[in-house]
Amino acid sequence: MILTSPEAVGLCPQRLGRIADWAESWVASGRLPGLTTLVARRGQVAHLHSTGLADVARGTRMTPETVLRIYSMTKPLTSLALLMLYEEGRFQLDDAITRFLPEFRDMRVAVGGARGKVETVPAIRDITFRDLLTHTSGLTYGFMQAGLVDGLYRDHGVDFQTAEASLAEVVGRLAALPLIAQPGTAWNYSVSTDVIGHLVAVISGQNFDAFLRERVLRPLGMKETDFHVTEAQRPHFAANYARSAEGGLTLIDDPATSRFLTPPRVCSGGGGLVSTVGDYWRFCQLMLNRGVLDGTRLLGRKTVELMTANHLNGDMAAMGQARWSESTAEGIGFGLGFSVMLNPARAQITGTPGEFAWGGAASTAFWIDPAEEMAVILLTQMTPSSTYPIRRELRVLSYAAVVD
Repeated sequence: MILTSPEAVGLCPQRLGRIADWAESWVASGRLPGLTTLVARRGQVAHLHSTGLADVARGTRMTPETVLRIYSMTKPLTSLALLMLYEEGRFQLDDAITRFLPEFRDMRVAVGGARGKVETVPAIRDITFRDLLTHTSGLTYGFMQAGLVDGLYRDHGVDFQTAEASLAEVVGRLAALPLIAQPGTAWNYSVSTDVIGHLVAVISGQNFDAFLRERVLRPLGMKETDFHVTEAQRPHFAANYARSAEGGLTLIDDPATSRFLTPPRVCSGGGGLVSTVGDYWRFCQLMLNRGVLDGTRLLGRKTVELMTANHLNGDMAAMGQARWSESTAEGIGFGLGFSVMLNPARAQITGTPGEFAWGGAASTAFWIDPAEEMAVILLTQMTPSSTYPIRRELRVLSYAAVVD
């Protein structure tokens, strides 16, 4: 990857240099194993810094070639795949998904009860494509530990990460369970994007992973991104950690034995990909370019604009989610696959209205600012993402370097 001088793209080199110092301090403290940061503006990478270790036990250095679990940073790519089919006229956003997935007809919504007997009422309408893309479908996640329905997910094997079943089978299990809210009425982070992956397969007639490789990853030149780690990538594959009781590192996924070493039975559109900083930068630049990269167009300009507009009735907080991960949901809306900055003052963080972003469970993150022609990527492996406020800190450091 070729770097340009910060001055050439309106960034202060001294201020941009604070990012490296900040990263080094996190690693030196023993709280993070290693991390990579990238800041690009006006189509050029002005900052790329890797520090620390990708694998502490083996002494493997963190580098730009390190392969990491990006988890929910898979979601924007899956959403892009669905929007490519939207551009082909295959469906409309307000279409019910029952047009393609009849198992979601006559859904019920949980309103009370106990784990053994959940009280439900009929859904007022079917789930739409827009509901899935915006996480207003009424679906949830089994790991939330927040209510009766996510307990049912665990009881019935609704797990798109490790299930020993087909994607269609897991979606079928999901459709048999109640929703946690009426479709379209509340923002709840969920397996919606995994259902989108299944919809991509049903609508296109291809397996979801094959569609994503052939129509998105290969055209973008994202050669290191897939649902499993190849033999050639194994020396570069990072370990995944959690914070220990003493504030250090506890290994939770060894790269020598990780499930990511073999192709999964279920390819999770919500969180199944591994990638590198260089690969994900290509996706970010595609979005900054409004759907085209190196002469290859995946989406039209107007579709990108629709995708990155706020589709909620207000911000995420107004739709029921006061916080997400380590960040407030005040002043943050949601588009078709991304969070969308509405009001930096309300969000209490530096930013620009219209900036769009998301992150992953292992504390990875990215944000794209069309007004500033800027993208930032943070890659590390610390689960969960709420462990440390590193995303917010990097956001402040990155924007502080903008001087032109």
